[in-house]
Amino acid sequence: MVGKNALPAGLWAAALAAACAGSPIAPELAACRSGVSALLLSVGQPTAIDPGPTAGCVSFPANASTTDSAEYLLVPQVTAEAPNFRSSFKLAGGQPLTAAPPVAALLQGAPLSPAEQFHNLLRLMERTRAYPGVSGAPRARAQAALTSGPDTVGNQRVFKVLSSLTNYTLPPTNVTAIARSVGQHVAIYVDAAAPPNGLSTQDLDTLRSVFDTLLYATDTTAFGRESDIDGNGLVIVLMTNAVNTLVSASDCLATGYIGGFFFGADIDPSVASMWNNGELFYSMIADSGATLSCSHPNSQIKRVVPVTFVHEFQHMISYNQHVLLRGGRAEALWLNEGMSHYAEELGGRAILAGTGGLDSVRFCSHVLGDLYNAALYWGNPGLHALVDTGGIGGLAERGNAWLFVRYLVDRFAADTTIAAAAAFTRLIDQTLSTGTLNVTQATGQAFAKTVEEWALANWVSDLPGFTAPPALRYKHWAFRTVYPRMNATCSSRLPASFPLVAVASAGPSINVKGVMWTGSGAAYQRALQGPSAAGFTVLFSDSTGALLKATVVPRLNVLRIR
Repeated sequence: MVGKNALPAGLWAAALAAACAGSPIAPELAACRSGVSALLLSVGQPTAIDPGPTAGCVSFPANASTTDSAEYLLVPQVTAEAPNFRSSFKLAGGQPLTAAPPVAALLQGAPLSPAEQFHNLLRLMERTRAYPGVSGAPRARAQAALTSGPDTVGNQRVFKVLSSLTNYTLPPTNVTAIARSVGQHVAIYVDAAAPPNGLSTQDLDTLRSVFDTLLYATDTTAFGRESDIDGNGLVIVLMTNAVNTLVSASDCLATGYIGGFFFGADIDPSVASMWNNGELFYSMIADSGATLSCSHPNSQIKRVVPVTFVHEFQHMISYNQHVLLRGGRAEALWLNEGMSHYAEELGGRAILAGTGGLDSVRFCSHVLGDLYNAALYWGNPGLHALVDTGGIGGLAERGNAWLFVRYLVDRFAADTTIAAAAAFTRLIDQTLSTGTLNVTQATGQAFAKTVEEWALANWVSDLPGFTAPPALRYKHWAFRTVYPRMNATCSSRLPASFPLVAVASAGPSINVKGVMWTGSGAAYQRALQGPSAAGFTVLFSDSTGALLKATVVPRLNVLRIR
């Protein structure tokens, strides 16, 4: 049926061509129009503003005090739960802006080191269960593979170890190793071809004791139990040349090394029989002569391996709890990594508590990486996503993941005791849920609200002269005090002052732009208002002045400081 107003086919084509040749519709610009209500916040009161209903306009009232200044903290943020969302942003307080820098340049992160790429791929394989040598659907649970004997001192076994950082089609390296120290929960095997002058029996027994009596208990209390698919009741620590040789000497010196790792295929029922069919932590081996890669002296092994163990053991526990026990997916990479870096901190605190606060050297070893990574993140927070499934990113992303988990524990644990903290972190590991849904269920509030509060807490938690609301506090770290102290006593690699800077300017003079990535506070801006100063407005838009897309769930977090 043809309606009476239908056009002939030729005229339809002409009309369509004319329509397509017209000027494109320009994006709607952010603008301050009449009718936007001014914010009315008391000191210490936060709010998160959706720019959509007001076309990006945020209005601040006149300062009613004739003697006191007013101050607000502004933090733009993408709060979408979908990973990898990003947007340019601009905050304009009435002063003209120079041209925004190319957004593409701001979106390019630093290239990942080979070691970081390897760690990303291990976690991605856990998420997809796409392990080397496997195709199609997962097979039935494999029977425990026969070993050459019980895991007692002197026993010899052959292990399969990944032989390449990137090419997983290559056959694994077969490593013959000998049990050198065996305890209640941990057995240390050492490569039979280890370089000379490595760790002594006493060194290995000391490491095993730390694993067995302190770090094992720390992780299992906080996260739950590991699996035991081989029935030996032990976690194997394999110290092998094969880990050192995964990174060349030149890459090791330029970008870093692999201290150790957990490989999910060893305990995944679909492929475990093709690998080592048991709970295994791979560790680098002492090589002071640099015969395998760059030099790793005995002192470094004794310092680094316990930190790596407590980190990777959380990954092992998480895989057991999510995948093996509950039949779900492995935890999202960003949250999984945050939990493992939190485990590093827990190991340091356990050592400090066990020595009456005297072993600050080993405490430093456990928390140095977390504090260093957090400083990298805070140095430019807008460039680093919190919620990211493309990998865990670089060191800065590890830093924000640790900070977020640390904040979650401080904010939502019932109290500040170890038991209360462990009860909360077990909620995150012992569940089918992953990622943002896991956080929402563990905290009992919307993920967007949690990251909004976290973004503000990063700067105001221990702000001098200001009492942060309970929801905006870290309870176990006072970072403004910690950084100068740890710079002096732990490592000069740490900044000597608090690394998160909030730029201050009068409200009408605000002029800041950059990039927002999912979950992270993009920038920290202080808006100052003198006594009796007039009200002002701030436009929150993308870098071109257009309205921000609702799909990224943009928010401008505002907190009145005074």
